[in-house]
Amino acid sequence: MIKMFFPFIEWLKDYSFEKLKIDSLSGLTVALVLIPQSMAYAQLAGMPSYYGLYASFLPPIIASLFGSSRQLATGPVAVVSLMTAASLEPLATAGSEGYIAYAILLALMVGVFQFSLGVLRLGVVVNFLSHPVVNGFTNAAAIIIASSQLSKMFGIYVDKAAHHYETIFRVCMAAGHYTHWPTLIMGVLAFGIMYGLKRFNPKIPNVLVAVAVTTIISWAIGFQHDNLVDLNAIKAPQVHEMVVGFNRSVVGINTATEERTRFMKTLDDAKTHHDNIAGLDAQHAINVVNFKIDQLKEEAHTYRKDLRDMMFYADDTGSQQVFRLKNDPALKDPKDTRIWRIKIGNRALDTQNLLMTGGGAVVGSIPKGLPAFTMPEVNFKVMLQLFPYAAIISLLGFMEAISIAKAMAAKTGQRLDPNQELIGQGLANMMGAMSKSYPTSGSFSRSAVNLQAGAMTGLSSAFTSLAVVIVLLFFTPLLYHLPQAVLAAVIMMAVIGLVNISGFVHAWKVQWYDGAISIIAFVSTLIFAPHLDRGIMIGVLLSLMVFLYKSMRPTVTSLSRHEDDGMRDAVVHGLQQCEYIDMVRFEGPLFFANATYLEDKINERMMNRKNLKHIIIVSNAINDIDASGEEVLSLLIENVRSAGVEISFSGVNESVMKVFERTHLMAMIRPENIYPTMEQAICAVHAHAHQNGEETLCPLTTVCHIA
Repeated sequence: MIKMFFPFIEWLKDYSFEKLKIDSLSGLTVALVLIPQSMAYAQLAGMPSYYGLYASFLPPIIASLFGSSRQLATGPVAVVSLMTAASLEPLATAGSEGYIAYAILLALMVGVFQFSLGVLRLGVVVNFLSHPVVNGFTNAAAIIIASSQLSKMFGIYVDKAAHHYETIFRVCMAAGHYTHWPTLIMGVLAFGIMYGLKRFNPKIPNVLVAVAVTTIISWAIGFQHDNLVDLNAIKAPQVHEMVVGFNRSVVGINTATEERTRFMKTLDDAKTHHDNIAGLDAQHAINVVNFKIDQLKEEAHTYRKDLRDMMFYADDTGSQQVFRLKNDPALKDPKDTRIWRIKIGNRALDTQNLLMTGGGAVVGSIPKGLPAFTMPEVNFKVMLQLFPYAAIISLLGFMEAISIAKAMAAKTGQRLDPNQELIGQGLANMMGAMSKSYPTSGSFSRSAVNLQAGAMTGLSSAFTSLAVVIVLLFFTPLLYHLPQAVLAAVIMMAVIGLVNISGFVHAWKVQWYDGAISIIAFVSTLIFAPHLDRGIMIGVLLSLMVFLYKSMRPTVTSLSRHEDDGMRDAVVHGLQQCEYIDMVRFEGPLFFANATYLEDKINERMMNRKNLKHIIIVSNAINDIDASGEEVLSLLIENVRSAGVEISFSGVNESVMKVFERTHLMAMIRPENIYPTMEQAICAVHAHAHQNGEETLCPLTTVCHIA
């Protein structure tokens, strides 16, 4: 009982100082990869980079203590981070306080969902995400993740469009207009370091080296170059007008949003009191406000794009530094040829403290110390909106974690318990939410590092968490100058391994419809991004439709003797069929959705084969039967016999036999017409069926190919 609640006690058996030494080294090795990766994945999730460190603090150790895998490394991962961003974007602006609060609440919901599935022993629900669907989604997600980092690689800023491919088009247009070359060089350098070390010396932590080298270079050359100025320092009247217009649009959006909130409250009150007139008025007001907000957002987008496109030179010729447009005739032979731009986001600009940026983007200040332990604020309306995403993230994250754990268990010989793993992942996300973490899962790359480093038990993850704690307490200032482009390169390098084209080919070879589902899930995810749930839903729906179709139309074949002395499908192998006996094999459970299909197939055979005297239903593959199946079967037996044809069964399993015995079917079929094997059935009915027949060679006893 104790081991069931505290599975980590099992580690303590035969634990030694030597194992402790190996686990500590393994944990520290994983931490060297985790720390920069987690910061990159946090930005992918739309969170400030240091929230990646918060997500790497408690989840790794909790998941290892209460999970069943001893080598699984839990923490921020690419796909779950992308799903987090996709689920929260409709609710709040990325990086805002509201967005962060929703992300932490989402982690709590994911944890509760996973923990509940584990406690209820319902780990099998993950099977609803079939392999073709996951393969299609994962490949699409890898492309979306990699392309989403292009703006940081080029050092440009664009507004997100309704669809991801539209956003990438904007990025490409902006990159052609004003790529920040030092930023691009930093990103390419990080790529080169990681790829080179991975190829020539995999033992060296390539991510850590790339981060360390580029951070030192960034600090040495003054990669970041920002300046706070008054609007009057920008000597361009049109810029002043655009800044005022942009601020007016943003203030209008905020005011309209507050109005919408009031009208929505009025609508809720009207529904509560069943006041239809007030409800219609409130709904109309909401629609008007929504239209106004859309117009203001488009207006703000236009101002923002135009301001971002403007390039300035710093003019130090006067008593103070001013900024003029690059093509300003008043600017003659500037001493500083650095290009400056106005840093503009979704908030109104402070006209007395405009941020002018003339360098690359860096991580910046990271709060020192551990996050405060608090219960996330529970908002049931938000939770209702987030529930579908929480369910998808829970299943997807668990599928990723258990797949990795199974792959490692195959090498180590360890026994895995999927439900216990769900409990571990659920507790990791719940406890992580208490410490400001967003949703996490098992990482393939870091788990592989853990396994290669020789981790013996889950204590290696405890040392990983300890390393993150030390960084948060003492070393956050060292990360200030880390270029954002390097984090983008880390993400892009990590997701390359998610691209698996062979998965499509393999699925197609197995069944063409599996390959088609995988491709459709892939294309749908790309088209509907950032609404990633739609791609998964389409894939799952197609998988269920195929399953239902196959269940409604199971394979019904007629058997004949094959050269290997077995009974094979006569049509597939080109075998002749017996003129008087038809051995019909039905493959699948006999239930309400397909029972009439068996009846139709039997009737079709009786109509086409006038000399038919006996039908043997080969029942080996009928593993279950429901009330509808039993009813149809009794009618079928009655109809067949009334047509002068006898019917028998072979290979009836125990569960189906019990149904026969509990109902009138056994009396209708008669026990002497039920045979243990096909061969016994053939021997029993062959002579009687061929009595007065003209068939010289029977295909059920002799191999007879179609001439």
